[in-house]
Amino acid sequence: MFSLKHPLSACLVLAYSYAVPALAADAAAGAEKAAMCVGCHGPNGKSSNAQWPNLAAQQPAYLAAQLKAFKSGSRANPMMQSMAANLNDQDIDNVAAYFASQPAAKAGGDAALAKTGEGKAGMCLGCHGGQAQGNGQMPRLAGQHPGYLVTQLKNFKEGTRQSGQMQGMAGSLSEDDMKALAAYFGSL
Repeated sequence: MFSLKHPLSACLVLAYSYAVPALAADAAAGAEKAAMCVGCHGPNGKSSNAQWPNLAAQQPAYLAAQLKAFKSGSRANPMMQSMAANLNDQDIDNVAAYFASQPAAKAGGDAALAKTGEGKAGMCLGCHGGQAQGNGQMPRLAGQHPGYLVTQLKNFKEGTRQSGQMQGMAGSLSEDDMKALAAYFGSL
């Protein structure tokens, strides 16, 4: 009789679970679904409007988590909630893989502010990666629109966007600090 109490059975179950391939994300299928994103996020995820973030080269785990949060309503944005509502989990993984595979965008930023922001960026790089490239669930900040980043930092500070760690970090920033950090990350 099969029992997980038996050590050999447990080992076989574990070995089998690691041997069964998970459905891999398909960037080409993601490109098809991502066509609906171009209006705001731009071709290949490079937005020309600071109101909407660049998605190019963003961390796939972060993109997938955000799409799922929009779909569930735990992250509020009526437009994104309606867009994500039409995606199943495989679609979400595929869209995330597509945008992650695109070359990074560079939004630019005020050079003087960027220099000031560079000195303050250390507080962000521990989570967001040494070059602000992102790290798994932590988003890429490099090349992001400075205006978008300032808006998000304000949202975290005000509590309209939830994340305990980010709310704490943003809460310690002045508006000038936010602008300097955003200019620095946009310049990368």
